[in-house]
Amino acid sequence: MNSILARILWVVLLSCAFARALSAQSSLETNPRQTQDAKPSPPAPPATNQPASQAPEEPPTQELPEPPKRMFGMIPDFQNTNDIPANHHPLTTREKYVLSLHQAFDISAHIGNAFQAALEQAANGQPRYGQGWDAYGKRFAANEGDQISGSILIYGVLPSILHEDPRYFRQGRGSTVSRIWYAATRTLVTRRDSGASGFSASETLGQLMSCGISTSYYPQQDRSASRVFSNWVVNLGGNSAYNVLSEYYPDMMRSLFQRHRRPVVWNGKDGGAKVEPQRKR
Repeated sequence: MNSILARILWVVLLSCAFARALSAQSSLETNPRQTQDAKPSPPAPPATNQPASQAPEEPPTQELPEPPKRMFGMIPDFQNTNDIPANHHPLTTREKYVLSLHQAFDISAHIGNAFQAALEQAANGQPRYGQGWDAYGKRFAANEGDQISGSILIYGVLPSILHEDPRYFRQGRGSTVSRIWYAATRTLVTRRDSGASGFSASETLGQLMSCGISTSYYPQQDRSASRVFSNWVVNLGGNSAYNVLSEYYPDMMRSLFQRHRRPVVWNGKDGGAKVEPQRKR
């Protein structure tokens, strides 16, 4: 087994978390207003003279909450933002570099690298490192190098030069298929500073450059062109799974923490609401 298998294990863990989010989302409670008993409405009073321009008020649309900046407490997700008009303004060069530094040096990034190094140790990824604490330290240092070089290139340097927006714009609404397709394809499609969509050169080229830089600190036997391109493909696939997790992580957290809340029953007499006591299962 090699480091590619260890990276695939890491992506599988993220995908498992995403699958749990989908199952949890399907178990969300229905709208409390739908539980109101259907009763015949009384006869309407005679219509009075009202201004013709007066229209019935429409309920306001629910705003999307801002996604958290760390997933599971150890995965940095500072580039995730909602796809709403308020967030469509382009980032300045300074903001892009600040974003890249957060992705590279936040404490959650180091925790994630330590966890990934443990997976690689268990799977004997990069077997030329060997086993033991010394080998674990080398794997952790290599993951730190990959994290720093990739974040600086993908979120800072290349977006500033190519005028691309490095953020992931989360949809938060729509069908499951459309949201998964949208998230997975954001590896190859991005928003430009002009507002138009285009090929994500910052992501694809940045990942390739980061894999090339890694040959300077990987074992001598692993410094080959085939290893660089295989790691590049795995990283792009992992980024697509990462985007899917970013898309559904807020839904998963909301469903997990709201599942056991008491349902609200609406009182049709006075328009008030009361909390239905929980039943023992």
